[in-house]
Amino acid sequence: MFNLKGKVALVTGGNGGIGLGIARGLARAGAGIAVVGHNADKNASAVKELEGLGVKAIGVVADVTDRKQVDRAVAETVAKLGGLDILVANAGTNIRKKPQDYTSEEWHQVVDTNLTSMFLCCQAAHPEMVKRGGGKVVTIGSMTSLFGFDVAPIYAATKGARQIIPTLHDKVVDRTPAKRWGVPEDFEGIAVFLCSDASDFVTGTAIPVDGGFYSSLF
Repeated sequence: MFNLKGKVALVTGGNGGIGLGIARGLARAGAGIAVVGHNADKNASAVKELEGLGVKAIGVVADVTDRKQVDRAVAETVAKLGGLDILVANAGTNIRKKPQDYTSEEWHQVVDTNLTSMFLCCQAAHPEMVKRGGGKVVTIGSMTSLFGFDVAPIYAATKGARQIIPTLHDKVVDRTPAKRWGVPEDFEGIAVFLCSDASDFVTGTAIPVDGGFYSSLF
């Protein structure tokens, strides 16, 4: 049920952090991987690591806020890896400032990267997944879907939050049963589950991968 051999995954922001952690998990399960990111060197490093896990991987340099570049990234993935079965819309950014200090350009940068890019990627991936008889789409949220903090209100808004918690780090660790922040490796297993046949009846839901933080809010 968790075998992804023969599947192709496109992971935006897949050249580092959570994105690379997810890409590793999918690769270990057998999926071919297209890593999409701004930085060609980071893409190449990620591709080398993923190929070392025994799968075919490619790097695609693209701005995921631009429709034409997103369409090109999907087309390149299909051409080089044979199709598209899985989209992980992981790309995200943040600008840490007080609310009154943001420019409109900074607002659009965060909103376009965190929200618009997901929409564009889903639209571009849809026809290719239809050709394959279906597919899996995983989007990445944030703990700020549950709470906000005072130096990243735009980021919090894109993740659905409105409340303010100034001393983020200490409060998060204190309220997390696991007593630590997550690391990229923590996202491998959930990614494989969501992208495999094992989760075929799981859709339209959010699954916290947070060491139990969500449970401590209630």
